[in-house]
Amino acid sequence: MKKNYILIDYENVQPDAIAALDKEKFSVIVFVGSKQDKVKFDVVSALQGMGERGSYVKTSDSGKNALDFHIAYYIGRLVAKEPDAHYYILSKDTGFDSLLKHLKNKNVSARRVKSVADLPIIKVSASKSVPDRVPVVINNLEQRGSSKPSTLKTLGSTINSLFKKSLSESEVSAIIAELTKRGIVVVNQAKVSYVLPVGH
Repeated sequence: MKKNYILIDYENVQPDAIAALDKEKFSVIVFVGSKQDKVKFDVVSALQGMGERGSYVKTSDSGKNALDFHIAYYIGRLVAKEPDAHYYILSKDTGFDSLLKHLKNKNVSARRVKSVADLPIIKVSASKSVPDRVPVVINNLEQRGSSKPSTLKTLGSTINSLFKKSLSESEVSAIIAELTKRGIVVVNQAKVSYVLPVGH
């Protein structure tokens, strides 16, 4: 299983649901500004429970964008070591988007999310309806690069596997129908091709 690195811009976002990241597949780094003297107990407790998978970086300088540059440096180091991992910057700061677009162009799975609940792997467990499930499927297809399912049958199996094989045949069909309606999946007899949204 590929690793998921979550880099949290704690100056910008103070997440409440960080305990949801206490799973083996996640490694979390919380970036704290030089003038931030307090970190929420829930965050500290969750990170301690993660052991080596949880860590802090406190910036020594309070200059403009100091914390952002720290995050950019650390994600660069991580990508150099593990280019196949998934990377998420948890921040509302759109200034990261140019960096993340560059990483995507280098075939690195990287995106910005505004909350823990927006992480695709967290959304999977919380998704109960077709509108909830479709963005999760789109994100998974995007991460697959050139190894997307090429037939309707394998697409259906892939979707069901994504949701831990908990979906009925009609639920899988409803997701594929919505993907087709949106123009993301193009069906030609039993074969499928994809038109993923730009910037997703």
